[in-house]
Amino acid sequence: MLRAAALIACVALVQSAAGAQGATALAIDAAHSRARFTVTHLYLAHVSGTVPIVAGTIALAGSGALPARITATLDPRRVDSGNADRDEDLQGPDWFDTAKFPVWTFASTAVRGGSSGGTFVVDGILTVHGVTQPVALTVTPGGSSARPSYHAVGKLDRHGFGMRTTPIDGLIGTDVELTLDVETQSR
Repeated sequence: MLRAAALIACVALVQSAAGAQGATALAIDAAHSRARFTVTHLYLAHVSGTVPIVAGTIALAGSGALPARITATLDPRRVDSGNADRDEDLQGPDWFDTAKFPVWTFASTAVRGGSSGGTFVVDGILTVHGVTQPVALTVTPGGSSARPSYHAVGKLDRHGFGMRTTPIDGLIGTDVELTLDVETQSR
């Protein structure tokens, strides 16, 4: 569950963006952007939480909303699952280990598909819990031409990020569903 939160935070990084040559770079609006994660718990229930996207940029190619490059930084020390005890556990060494790994990062490597107003896929590298893995997010653009926004979904394997060492590992789902909502600052 905690590992799932870490993965979601990483996916949130994918929503941020960095400037690319010849593109308009927009800062991510941290007050209106977040990464959510959901993981199966005890085979029956789902546990969700958020990890804030604290910084990032999205470089737009041209006047549309299609990104050329995305970077993001997430803060797992501020995970919020709606339960203070669980949040403390998630921040501990068995899951996010925020004392050793206080930041998660994402950087896009490619943007595939997409057309004016259509969905597209962002491939990138996500670093969570000191482990870097490739991720792919399906993104739907929104907002306006002056202030683009993005809704992204993806799935991660928490074991791939080294979160599997607890005695209750078998009771927690392997797949973590990620949902990212990102708004940019105005052009």
